[in-house]
Amino acid sequence: MELIKRALAEGRKPDLQALVDAIPYCRFLGIDIDRKGTELTTILRFDKKLIGNPILPALHGGVVGAFLEVTAVIQLMLEIESEDLPKPVDISIDYLRSGKPVDTYARAIITKHGRRVCNVRAEAWQDEHTRPIAALHGHFLIRPKDRAQT
Repeated sequence: MELIKRALAEGRKPDLQALVDAIPYCRFLGIDIDRKGTELTTILRFDKKLIGNPILPALHGGVVGAFLEVTAVIQLMLEIESEDLPKPVDISIDYLRSGKPVDTYARAIITKHGRRVCNVRAEAWQDEHTRPIAALHGHFLIRPKDRAQT
């Protein structure tokens, strides 16, 4: 993406909110980035269009899964220097409880950083960080900046 290449050429990290806003599906979901120092939290702003089960009501599982995937990718972009977005190789989502019709938050950590593949764990919660509604375990293909030309 041009946004990433320009930031790296200027010797800085890309603006993560601008990166998310450049992806149409992320704009549709309404994902915001809250960054305080090295801690990054993504926020899925509630909207009626995100409801999957109107009887409960509960967030659509695909929305929650996509939100967690975006959180993992954004965390990788924060910690690695790459001109390309990380590509998911394998993702597993554990749905732990129904997502209520309120704002949802998520954080990710890189559990193993290899030369080409990173393992990431992410959790989404609503009311309490200690009561996640879903968790992601994923492997992402990365191409660090020094390998981007090879």
